[in-house]
Amino acid sequence: STMQLHLDLLSPPCRGLYLFAEALKIPYEFRLVDLLAGQQYSEEFGKLNLVKKAPVLEDGSFVLSESTAILQYLVQKCSVADHWFPAELQQRARVDEYLSWQHLNLRSHCSKVFLLRLMHRPLMGSEAPKDKLDATLEDMKQSLDLLEEKFLQDKPFIVGNKISVADLVAMVEIMQPLGVGMDPFQGRPKLTAWRDRVKKELGVKLVDQAHEALLDSSGLQQKMQNNAELQKLKPMFLKYFR
Repeated sequence: STMQLHLDLLSPPCRGLYLFAEALKIPYEFRLVDLLAGQQYSEEFGKLNLVKKAPVLEDGSFVLSESTAILQYLVQKCSVADHWFPAELQQRARVDEYLSWQHLNLRSHCSKVFLLRLMHRPLMGSEAPKDKLDATLEDMKQSLDLLEEKFLQDKPFIVGNKISVADLVAMVEIMQPLGVGMDPFQGRPKLTAWRDRVKKELGVKLVDQAHEALLDSSGLQQKMQNNAELQKLKPMFLKYFR
């Protein structure tokens, strides 16, 4: 039976998996989990995945959550070109280094900027406090500096001359604040050139299409206003807002 990926393209890890599967023509069935509508808390999804978040891979009776684990599973199951997750020890370690670092750094900071701008008013009744937003923007800036100076340096891609899953994961993360009108690429020509290379490797049209929902800010606001499930999500977001 065909693998299923349970995804919401508003989520960077879900977008990364979607782009990977689509660009590499991996056969799978797309199953939407609407995170802002709280579908991750539905009984059906709960039975499938106790973590109550997307992405989730279902391959027959085998169920896997956590985006980097799913990416590595797909790389090995679908025998993709070596450069995505190189077999050579030190190059693979470079990919692993980025994947290990990003969770609490670039991904966390870019997502926090997005959530503070999008969710604070509907959940807390006011805009995010300026000092909190400024501190998060500063964290994001430091992560972007590290991506440029430590991971990318003067190479076309994180591991060298060819794209890997590290570049894919980084690119979808940095796109997240664009959904709330903040551009992390501004004033960063090196990062912008790298993003354009990543888009070209994956397919510019595909990347743009994957980001349509994120970049439709009026659609996002609409979703927030007509959202009966929003209060259910409050406990999850309070940790970002405290």
